[in-house]
Amino acid sequence: MQVDPPRLQIESTLEFQRKLGALAKKYRQIYNDIHPIITRLESGEQIGNQIPKLEGYVVFKVRVKNSDIQKGKSSGYRLIYWVEAPTSIVLLDIYTKSEQADVSAREIQRIIAEFEQHREEEGIEEF
Repeated sequence: MQVDPPRLQIESTLEFQRKLGALAKKYRQIYNDIHPIITRLESGEQIGNQIPKLEGYVVFKVRVKNSDIQKGKSSGYRLIYWVEAPTSIVLLDIYTKSEQADVSAREIQRIIAEFEQHREEEGIEEF
């Protein structure tokens, strides 16, 4: 009998949730578009390109096709995630390439800091 490997825990920042909600008002298929990415992350795959200049953090950016526009991944969403621990991934940010050029390392560090502060305030233990 084959045992499936444990799924990773996926969390999301308030920033990610807020932006996803805003994008969902404009792009009706966004949840269907990002679901396969989240499934792959849960299974332990590290996908996308690692973002340099984030000392102490392993952060990736993934291109995601936007089904609501008839263009490829290069014109779609960018999903930023942080591999917090071997069993934990945090979804940090999501945006469309057409509305935002890029996210700076400083901005990513700010999002992580806010997430960690929120977790601390809520009394949630770190890994």
